[in-house]
Amino acid sequence: MDITGNIKVQLQGLGINNGDTVLVHSSLKSFAGGVSPSQVIAALSAALGESGTLVLPALSYVYCNKNNPVFDYYKTPSNIGVIPEYFRTEVKGVIRSLCPTHSCCAFGAMADYITAGHILDNTPCGENSPFSRVKKLSGKILFIGCGLRPNTSMHAVEELFEPDYLFGETVLYNMTDREGKSFSHSCRSHGFVGVVQRYDRIEELLTDGSEIKKGYVLKAFCHLIDAIAMWEKAADAYSRDPHYFIDCH
Repeated sequence: MDITGNIKVQLQGLGINNGDTVLVHSSLKSFAGGVSPSQVIAALSAALGESGTLVLPALSYVYCNKNNPVFDYYKTPSNIGVIPEYFRTEVKGVIRSLCPTHSCCAFGAMADYITAGHILDNTPCGENSPFSRVKKLSGKILFIGCGLRPNTSMHAVEELFEPDYLFGETVLYNMTDREGKSFSHSCRSHGFVGVVQRYDRIEELLTDGSEIKKGYVLKAFCHLIDAIAMWEKAADAYSRDPHYFIDCH
């Protein structure tokens, strides 16, 4: 069996099923060499099948921010690794959501629904964001070799509670959409001044084996989380302690 086939089988063993909606955070380096972004995407797509939907963040806050408030659907790169950027630029049929700092790309049965509403929000991870819609579809969140800290979906839960560290200033962006139409869009930025995000603490709140599953895909240690369970457990933690998922420094 080739590398793509091996990755597919191990993803299925971890709990990725045909027809699932899966949001993926990833580190190509975690495979320890010999694996290309195209093989990872091909394996994920094969595991999900034609009725599934693959979602990857295309966060661009490094390039699009108050100092450069310009977002272009095609030209603005993501800043979170080679697998998401390969997915965004090289996979035919991928759709990108419209958000200056926290867009996502999606491919598959529910890609239109997942990406279409993002521009309706004036926050990065609001009710209409892909992060929220993955949860509404009873989706899963997969972390490939990157641990649980880079969990952008947790921002969506945070936005429900608006803890004191979350938001920064509001920025007016110049946006260009998929059809080349330009328009202005006002969006609040995330702040996190003086804090360290500790979204890995969600692991201690989830039931092992059902709400969270762990295992290796090749040499990459992976976590697979049930999105609804994560939202419910995280929301309960925020309601008890708004600083549960941060350290102050």
